[in-house]
Amino acid sequence: MKKFKVDYKNKPNCLRKFRKTSGYTQKHVSELIGISNTSMISRWEQGRVFPNPPNIFRLAIVYRTMADSLYIDLVRDLRREIQTRREKLEAKQKKADETSAK
Repeated sequence: MKKFKVDYKNKPNCLRKFRKTSGYTQKHVSELIGISNTSMISRWEQGRVFPNPPNIFRLAIVYRTMADSLYIDLVRDLRREIQTRREKLEAKQKKADETSAK
């Protein structure tokens, strides 16, 4: 089975796309979510820094979308990672059940 290692930084996101679609500047967004440093918005959009969970939800509210839509590629990778782990766990459980049945 392929092992997944998700790179949380440098993961493409849709933050800039949602901001542009909403008609906001980075300054507007920083004011709406209560961040004094507009460069943080830029770093989030470039994928250099990952926003903390409350800020992800704030961004989703500002952009009127679901939080997972902001990082859809990351969500897909995480789903694959968890599916791989789930398959390993199920195989391990099946093997243990077969061993205990003997």
